[in-house]
Amino acid sequence: MEIVNALLSPLGLGIPLAVVLCWTRAHRQRWLWRTGALIEIVCIVLCTPLGANTLVQWQEDRAPAMAACAAPEPSTLILLSAGARRVPRQSGDVDALNASSLRRTVVAATLARRLPDAQLVVTGTSDTEEVPVSVLMATLAQALGVPQAAIRTESLARTTWENAHNVRALDPALPRRVWLVTSALHMPRSLIAFRAAGFEPCAYVGERLYSPFDGVHDLIPGGGAASESEAVVHELIGELVYRLRAWKTGASPAVTN
Repeated sequence: MEIVNALLSPLGLGIPLAVVLCWTRAHRQRWLWRTGALIEIVCIVLCTPLGANTLVQWQEDRAPAMAACAAPEPSTLILLSAGARRVPRQSGDVDALNASSLRRTVVAATLARRLPDAQLVVTGTSDTEEVPVSVLMATLAQALGVPQAAIRTESLARTTWENAHNVRALDPALPRRVWLVTSALHMPRSLIAFRAAGFEPCAYVGERLYSPFDGVHDLIPGGGAASESEAVVHELIGELVYRLRAWKTGASPAVTN
């Protein structure tokens, strides 16, 4: 799996591809060399901030607009965790949350405070955390003004698909129409999973990564840009897998509100 993940990165794919290109040119495999050279150029472009942000913008623009949610708007919010930057020491150790989890929680708490009778459900954890990320995010949401009685957590899900189906199995059950809070990058895949679980989710974007062109330094390859491109590729492959799962269950994979 680690090898597969590495090859999803334009940097991880580009380096071994360069070795293959040297071999094919030495053996006069011109058509193969030209094909590989084209892929190598694409990999290099996607390792630049300009290339990565172009790809990120395209993916984030696929997330439905929040205004597309038909009235009346839902009063239940489902907040997807995004992991931690280190192992948390206790349930109040919110500093362990990574930047994405922090941003999503702030956005969800702001929305929850605006809605009457709001209910906030936080879902997600990982194999490396003794304290689930969902518990940390719930603690932060409470500190941001969401009443403790309005917050529920689901702490077993390790994938977006499990997020959707574990939350659907909660007792008492949640309403079908909900706000789904996650990043714009992650939203298309998330909507597929929650629709397949029987929800009618409305997209509420909690984070955007796109940055506009900021000068010639955006043409220089770097590890951060490669990571962003890898994240988009990961989402696209995950979306394809989820569409196949949804198709097998007979659910609609549409990503509109």
